[in-house]
Amino acid sequence: MKKGLLLCLLLMFLVGVLAACGGTSDSASEANDAESQETDETSEETTAEEGEQVTLEFFNGKVEIHDQALEMIKEFEAEHPNISVELETVGGGADGDAALKAKFASGEAPDMFTNGGYKQLELWKEHLADLSNEPWAEHVLPFAKEPMTDEDGKLYGRPVNLEGYGFIYNKDLFEQAGITEPPATMTELEEAVQKLEDAGITPFAAGYGEWWVIGQHLLNIPFAQQDDPAAFIQGLYDGTETFVGNEHFENFKKVIDIETQHGNDNALTTDYNTQVTLFASGETAMLQQGNWTENMIYEVNPDINMAFLPIPLSDEADSNRIPVGVPNSYVINKNSEHLEEAKLFLNWMTTSETGKRYMTEVFAFIPALDNVEASGLGDLGQSILEYSKEDKTIPWTWFRWPEGANKEFAASIQKYVSGQIEYEQVLEEFQASWDNLK
Repeated sequence: MKKGLLLCLLLMFLVGVLAACGGTSDSASEANDAESQETDETSEETTAEEGEQVTLEFFNGKVEIHDQALEMIKEFEAEHPNISVELETVGGGADGDAALKAKFASGEAPDMFTNGGYKQLELWKEHLADLSNEPWAEHVLPFAKEPMTDEDGKLYGRPVNLEGYGFIYNKDLFEQAGITEPPATMTELEEAVQKLEDAGITPFAAGYGEWWVIGQHLLNIPFAQQDDPAAFIQGLYDGTETFVGNEHFENFKKVIDIETQHGNDNALTTDYNTQVTLFASGETAMLQQGNWTENMIYEVNPDINMAFLPIPLSDEADSNRIPVGVPNSYVINKNSEHLEEAKLFLNWMTTSETGKRYMTEVFAFIPALDNVEASGLGDLGQSILEYSKEDKTIPWTWFRWPEGANKEFAASIQKYVSGQIEYEQVLEEFQASWDNLK
């Protein structure tokens, strides 16, 4: 998977194109006076331009772009006066999956939402429209299609973007502490932490109050560092692999310890927004998050100078890699009363010049399509591309885990950090959770 990602990104560079969740709810249904813009590669149907006023329900899981998405919707509505889009954003500290299930159970299923693929595709496939023949489908990067492609080769989603994460670090604070080279191994990270503390700088902003920060993103590291992550996960399902005794999971203890013992106070009650704000305001030198935080950080500190560090498990050379993948894909409810209008909206988001501009310049996304040129990337987006070009990436694996395992994993980590259990018990609980849920 890693080689596939590198190949796709290198190809994009060669041809000159480049193509990580509190809840809010807003309406962007009033059309503004913006002039209509011509679209590129669109297949807008006349039935969506004529007839009765229709309203699309868009369930969005990326809280970081909520306000920007509202502005994008206004521009879409100005070009399509008979279509309104109601945006509901649930993410961050809220459980988006639970909220989405509740909407379906109550008969209020949205027309468009997001899906992580793999296991989530299996769970939701009966509700999803086949998007294989949409105009943008041929431009999705091959590796980015994988999570949303079924055994018959049908594509059920359009990847939101490419994202990466690790330890985001403040270059200026590192320089202030006398750290001349970014740490790439656990020993080098420990040395950097000591220098930061000697300079009176808190090393980490640790958000251990969020299950997805620790039970999903952080715990992905030992999964993704396996020689063959997919084979290891299959071994956990088959019973031929275990957490206990696995070198990478044994080393995972060091990451938890260094982050919580050298971070902000009350890590176990620190939520996502607080974690990001601590780093953005300069109160800490590092933040375990992804490039999806870029706009949030710049809003607090427009002049911050930052990049990614890996989350190392050891001093092995392979520790110097960051996870890069597709966070989610946009999907359409196949039973929507406004199926064609929903497809039109997604197509507009993907192929119109306005949609492309929001994707790249406004959302600061790294596109997962080969016909969209990346622009407007900040420090973090550029850092991800540098790691990718240097073949220093590892995959996102949690979409292959049993449903609900990430939350149970997080609970075990939180019990360890609070002193309720020893680390050996953490690995035993990981195993028990997997075996119970698989």
